[in-house]
Amino acid sequence: MANEQKAKLILLGEITGVHGIRGDLMVRSYTDPLDAIATYGPLLDGMGNKKLSLTVHRVTDKGIVARVEGIKDRTAAEGLRGTKLYVERSQLPEASASEFYHADLIGLKALNPDGSALGEIVSMQNFGGGDLLELKPASGAPSEFIPFETQWVPTIDLEQRTAVIIIPTTTGNDENDEGEVDASSDDEN
Repeated sequence: MANEQKAKLILLGEITGVHGIRGDLMVRSYTDPLDAIATYGPLLDGMGNKKLSLTVHRVTDKGIVARVEGIKDRTAAEGLRGTKLYVERSQLPEASASEFYHADLIGLKALNPDGSALGEIVSMQNFGGGDLLELKPASGAPSEFIPFETQWVPTIDLEQRTAVIIIPTTTGNDENDEGEVDASSDDEN
């Protein structure tokens, strides 16, 4: 599949395992609510070729128990393990003014507040503490993660494909992790 076509696909979930002997599957869903993954119609595999019609049976702590149309037994279901489930970007509802799809942010040109080039947003990650933009600096320096919060990313312009980013600074003082200036050395005696 061409990169242009692949860029239009949005990952909604992944088949992580098999449940029982009748072909039910365990699915990790990235939708909210989790069972909304089945509301987008047939889902596509990573190549954009295979269409999978998903029916959710129930939501569990380990994921969604679902069935794919045409899969009748455990052996057939095993063949789908690891399949990533995509939908075309055009099938998603428009995000509100203060919300963004991660896929829409990847590839944005990152700018300093003065408008000078900073680099490019190459991924979005969440390691449990909130969303982080991965910034690949134009200087060629190693990528760095920027908290996806208004104080660090005050402006996003999807039409211009730009994001203004304020790089957090640190003082080397672990107790001062918000980039504040360490004033302890300025104490008067």
